Amino acid sequence: MALLSCTPDINLNSPNRVLLSDFGPEPAVPVGVAVPTIVPGLTEAEAEELRAELVKVEEEIVTLRQVLAAKERRCGELRRRLGLSALEGLRQNLSKSWHDVQVSTAYKKTQETLSQAGQKTSAALSTVGSAISKKLGDMRNSATFKSFEDRVGTIKSKVVGGREPGNDPNPSSPGSDDQPLPDHTPF
Repeated sequence: MALLSCTPDINLNSPNRVLLSDFGPEPAVPVGVAVPTIVPGLTEAEAEELRAELVKVEEEIVTLRQVLAAKERRCGELRRRLGLSALEGLRQNLSKSWHDVQVSTAYKKTQETLSQAGQKTSAALSTVGSAISKKLGDMRNSATFKSFEDRVGTIKSKVVGGREPGNDPNPSSPGSDDQPLPDHTPF
C-alpha cells in the first residue's frame, strides 16, 4: 500500500497528483452544526427549495471537477504522445501574451509617446551639438587659440627638430637605404 505524501504533487501530468475532487464533495452543512430553521423573509417552502437547489448545484460541481480532471489527464496523454513539453506550452503562452500586449491600446499609446519623446530628444541633442560646434569654431578662430596653436607648433618643431623626411642629419643611419622609417609619432 502506497502512502500519500503530506505535500500534494503539483505536476499536472503526474498520475499521483491530488485534486480537490479526490476529497469528495463539500457537505452543504458542516457536521455538528444545526440547520437554521428559516431565514427572515423566506417561507419554509422557499428555504427547502433553495436547499434542494444547493445540493443539486454542489453535485454538479463535483461532476464537473471529475470531468475536468479526466480532460486534464487526456490532455496530458495527448501532449506526451505528440512530444509537446510544458516548456513549449509556456513559450506559446508567452508569445501570445506578448502579442496581446503589443496590440493593446495602452502599449500603442506608450510606444507613440516614447517615439515622440525620442524625436524631441534627438532634435534637442542636434541643437546642442550645433551650438557646441559653433562655439568650438568660434573658439578656434579666436586670437587666444591661434596663439596656443602657434606655441604648440613651435614646441613640436623643437622636439622633432630636423627629423622630417629628407632632412635626415645622419644619412648613414640604419634604415636610410631608401626604406621609409616607421612612423612613431603619437599625434
